[in-house]
Amino acid sequence: MGPMIRTVKDPKIRRTEILKAAEELFCSQGYVNTTVEAIIQKVGVAKGTFYYYFKSKEDILDALVDDMVDKRCKEYKKIADNPEMAALEKMRHILRGQDSLSDKNDLTEKLHQPGNRELHERVNIEVIKRIAPILAQVIEQGKRESVFDVEHSLETIQFLLAGSQFLLESGLFKWSQEEQMTRIQSMRSIIERSLGAEPGSFSFI
Repeated sequence: MGPMIRTVKDPKIRRTEILKAAEELFCSQGYVNTTVEAIIQKVGVAKGTFYYYFKSKEDILDALVDDMVDKRCKEYKKIADNPEMAALEKMRHILRGQDSLSDKNDLTEKLHQPGNRELHERVNIEVIKRIAPILAQVIEQGKRESVFDVEHSLETIQFLLAGSQFLLESGLFKWSQEEQMTRIQSMRSIIERSLGAEPGSFSFI
């Protein structure tokens, strides 16, 4: 009788399966309430297999956030590097794309659950660290095109992102729809003034 044949999955596929199971659990019951044990059971792997790929639940969190932000970075970088497109047009595409960070099928739609606050915060931090430089590149182009006039492109856009994420997207303030709209309008004029743009340039937000 020949040796037993073990099915060994491609490590990349196995890692993705573990991440997918964790993501589904974070969505249904929140990051805080999800245990490593529950992830292991859902994906149907041995404990040792899980720990081969991830050291802890935090490690999974980092990997998920990294994947989500990485996807955005690639999309936005492609827009920022497009030589055919004017700076304001690029801004419109990227900032509209920020809305799709709340795509209904996306984990980010579930970030506002109280149990996912940690996940939400980590996404926000990565956005400020990795997506702000892409926006700063577009602002620099806008300065060359004389549509923006701002001294510190990167720092300014980081402040704007931090403010909008905390006030408008964190779910911490429980604004009514009317309050939310007022703040979005206010955000538009703050962006325009901060970037030295013509009033109405950011009316697409």
